[in-house]
Parts: sequence; structure tokens; C-alpha cells
Amino acid sequence: MSSTPVSSEPVSSTPVSPAPTPGTGTDPRPAGRLATALSGRAPARPPLTVIAVATVAGTASLLLLVLLGRALDAVVLIPPLAASAALVFAAPALPLAQPRNVIGGQLVSAVVGLLVTGATGSSSMWAAATAGGLAIGAMALARTPHSPAAATAVLVVLTQPPVVSFLSLLLLATLVLVGVGVLTGRRAGGTRYPAYWW
Repeated sequence: MSSTPVSSEPVSSTPVSPAPTPGTGTDPRPAGRLATALSGRAPARPPLTVIAVATVAGTASLLLLVLLGRALDAVVLIPPLAASAALVFAAPALPLAQPRNVIGGQLVSAVVGLLVTGATGSSSMWAAATAGGLAIGAMALARTPHSPAAATAVLVVLTQPPVVSFLSLLLLATLVLVGVGVLTGRRAGGTRYPAYWW
């Protein structure tokens, strides 16, 4: 007569929750599913030092544009430049944040806005929307895509600024943003900026 070996380990009456299914990123437990849903698929938060450096550098660059505007008695800080600063300082590795894209994209889009204004003689929302859309294509053709710059084309049509002074101030402002980005250099635990110049 054969005897069945008996385990000496204690038997637990607590049910064991199943482990997450490999490769699916899902957890069958309700609390696990909630945590997964809340965390989303976004990249991990950068280290606090990287966030702090990006915040300080971005704020300093925009304040510098305000100071330049006061010194030149002109508006240098326009809303699309704040979005450009967000790319340069918070996402320095992206192609959209590189100097070619920041400077070139803003200038290409401004020229598109000026051309649409000249062709239509209008500052209507229709003309502004057209300029914003055409700027997307123009930046792609010039290999200088920079999403905030499409808003610059819209702004140019709506405000119809003086051509030479606007383009000069825009060039100055983009150089300041890129310059502060370069001076920031390798952030603590961050990415060197720029990844490339041209």
C-alpha cells in the first residue's frame, strides 16, 4: 500500500490573488485595475531636479523677453513663444525643440502669416485659420516643424504687425530662448540641449 506524502507547510485559508497577466499590463484585482487606469501610459515623471531646472530656465527666459521688450519699447513676448519655451526646457530632446525648428519654424510661420495678410488684405479669422494651416505645410517643407509657430502665423494675420520690426524681434526672441537653453547645458540628470543645431 503506497502512502501519499503529506506537506508539512501550513495550509492558508486566505485566497491568493492572481498575479498580473504577463505582457498585458493589466491587474485583475480591482485596486490594481484602478491604479493602472489612473497611472495611464504617459512616460514617467522626470526627476524633481530636472523639473526644477526646466521651470527656472523657462521662467527666466520669458522674463528676459519682457525685459528686452521694456528696453526696446516693443512687445517681444508673444504667446507662441511661451509654448516654444515649454518645448525647449521641458522636452529638449524632441526635434520640435531644436534650434533649427524653434528659430526656423517661427520665422517661416511668420512669413506665411505676412504672405496671407498681403494676399487677402484681411485680418479675419478665416485668413488667420488659413495662415495657421499653411504654416504647418511650410514648416514641413522647410524641415523646421515647430508646433507653437503655427500660432505665430495666426497672430500675424490677426494683428498685422510691422514686417521688419516684427521679424527682427521674433528672431531676437527665438535666439534668446535657444541661448538660455544652451546655457542651461546638461541639466542635472537631464538631456543636453541642443541635440543638434542644423
